[in-house]
Amino acid sequence: MASKLDQLRSMTVVVADTGDMEAIRAFAPTDCTTNPTLILKAAQMDAYAPVVAEAVQWGRGQSGTREAIIAAVCDRLAVNFGTALSKIVPGRVSTEVDADLSFDTPKSVAKARAIIADYEGRGVGRERILIKLASTWEGIRAAEILQKDGIDCNLTLLFSLIQAAAAAEAGAFLISPFVGRILDWYMKAEGKTYTAVDDPGVASVKRIFAYYKKHGYKTVVMGASFRNQGEIEALAGCDRLTIAPALLESLAKDEGMLVRALDSGHAAAQGDVRLATDEASFRFALNEDAMATEKLSEGIRLFAKDLRALRAMVAEKLG
Repeated sequence: MASKLDQLRSMTVVVADTGDMEAIRAFAPTDCTTNPTLILKAAQMDAYAPVVAEAVQWGRGQSGTREAIIAAVCDRLAVNFGTALSKIVPGRVSTEVDADLSFDTPKSVAKARAIIADYEGRGVGRERILIKLASTWEGIRAAEILQKDGIDCNLTLLFSLIQAAAAAEAGAFLISPFVGRILDWYMKAEGKTYTAVDDPGVASVKRIFAYYKKHGYKTVVMGASFRNQGEIEALAGCDRLTIAPALLESLAKDEGMLVRALDSGHAAAQGDVRLATDEASFRFALNEDAMATEKLSEGIRLFAKDLRALRAMVAEKLG
């Protein structure tokens, strides 16, 4: 029998959640996605020293304030990794806008355009790239502007139906609802464990999937941030799933039967009524959801922390 990974590929687009090129070569996903945490981790690996060295050497030839040069080198480093990854996967590569711009629409748009220009300067077309933005009100508005420019966006750090609804109304190409981080919150808040059957992160993605199918949104649902294989299996049939190498390996070694869990037609019959997504409605609904509010803020802080660590590493190498 085919492995569960191969079975999953027959019903869901598999995306690698890593910046490790060797892992991507090993599991042959369609797409791959990175974030500041993954870039920082990859940048510290000996195998990618030349990728880091190129960006640092380029930075030494730039003019401007030291802070601006460090930021530019970090952007170049992300595009260096993304360009290399685009040569391995046949589909899309996601590259993230700085977490500290999560509440600044104009600067997020400018950063995204600069990233796309850098990719295009290297011969990587915008059709191969997804710009990752945090699912704040400001991030969603940035995505709305960028989508109209023909720049496809991946709205990340998404924990609630209201974020998903607003992203779809904005015309975002893709959303990344975080399964495992939702589970983390409920386990801590309620002091209990869950199985894939009652996992609140899995339930959140199923609800979003049904909402999109009911209302005919084209935005892609890509489950992310998995804690175990059971969560992945419980979302088999989702548009896309982005999976870390350890779980890709686990699926590749498992030759059991994988049953489709999500079906567009069946899901559409279960979707919620259309939500109001104006700014006041969005902010109030998000505020009412303690889990989503806390995990969104925490996620931005963690990505910003790793971005600062990456900048510190670059600063040290620049001398």
